[in-house]
Amino acid sequence: YLQLLKKTIIGPYQPEEVVLMDVNALHQKTVVDFFITQKQLGIAIIPLEDLKQEGRKLYYLKDDRKIFIKRIYNRLIFDEIDADPAIVDQVVDIRQDLDVEWITHPNWFYRISKFTMPFLQSKFVPKTWFLNELPSIPENLENFVLKPLFSFAGQGVIIDVKQADIEAIADPENWILQEKVNYEPIVQAPDGGVKCEIRILYLWPEEDLQPTLAINLARLSRGKMIGVRYNKDFDWVGGTVAFFPKG
Repeated sequence: YLQLLKKTIIGPYQPEEVVLMDVNALHQKTVVDFFITQKQLGIAIIPLEDLKQEGRKLYYLKDDRKIFIKRIYNRLIFDEIDADPAIVDQVVDIRQDLDVEWITHPNWFYRISKFTMPFLQSKFVPKTWFLNELPSIPENLENFVLKPLFSFAGQGVIIDVKQADIEAIADPENWILQEKVNYEPIVQAPDGGVKCEIRILYLWPEEDLQPTLAINLARLSRGKMIGVRYNKDFDWVGGTVAFFPKG
């Protein structure tokens, strides 16, 4: 797994030419992941605020030396910039055309997202509508959830939807109404059942013909939603890994 991760993130470059980047990187909830990545891959954690620009090139300072960046392992979600546009007034504007590679490009967050769900018709995909294309408001709204298209970590989601919530949306083209998925608490803890969501990570180095299923993340929850902020007062919740056969 680590070799495949290195191949995907570092590629043909030297580890010091590749950086993990996020805004306020050392103050993110995921900073422990950043430090583990730094230890395993040997790449630097560079907050967006520490990026420097010279022409179309980016660099950072290490022991007073300029280290030019060939590739950015991007952990920045642009919602954070949208929420605080002043951020780019104080740092390098990474939205410009720069001589750097991205793992992954920021736009991928929008390409592979909730936006695709209304187009997918399958018994494995909850029925979903763009709010501005909703034929009529369902009477059984308790079976639906209202989500902003371009948010993350559950922010802005209305889990107990009322008709007034839908009618109050000023930009319905940026929202979806999705059929609720009911999680069964099938994982047994000492004091009862726990819900489980399994996410899978594919890695796709440039030279490979197809992605490789590399690892998974099992998220345990007792709250109304999956995630840390919705499970603060519960036991036997958090992250783990599910065993799977080696292929």
